[in-house]
Amino acid sequence: MTKENTNADELIAVILEGIEDVKGKHINILDLREIENTVCDYFIICEGTSNTQVNAIVNSVQKKVSKATQDKPWHIEGSDNAEWVLMDYVNVVVHVFQKHIREYYDIESLWGDAKTTIIKTSY
Repeated sequence: MTKENTNADELIAVILEGIEDVKGKHINILDLREIENTVCDYFIICEGTSNTQVNAIVNSVQKKVSKATQDKPWHIEGSDNAEWVLMDYVNVVVHVFQKHIREYYDIESLWGDAKTTIIKTSY
């Protein structure tokens, strides 16, 4: 395993902790490494039930990642309306949706060639 994969694996684990700490729902990891011309290696997709929960997920992920890796997102987009917030950690991009927006854009289908891992939560 390369150093880059180890860092991505560590980053993904910390991001998942941040999502799960505030009960983010329907978490999927899309592995984009086998697909040509992608902007990153992984998408992590999840949803919150309200603007408040979407923002809580984003804040939780930021705090966890910052504390564990001293890393911060290169870019965050969508925080104003909190229906779809994108957090860009360069090789890992986190999408935090509200349910109706996730269904509308259906990113998982757009990236149907990606290997998808569904994260089971206990809540």
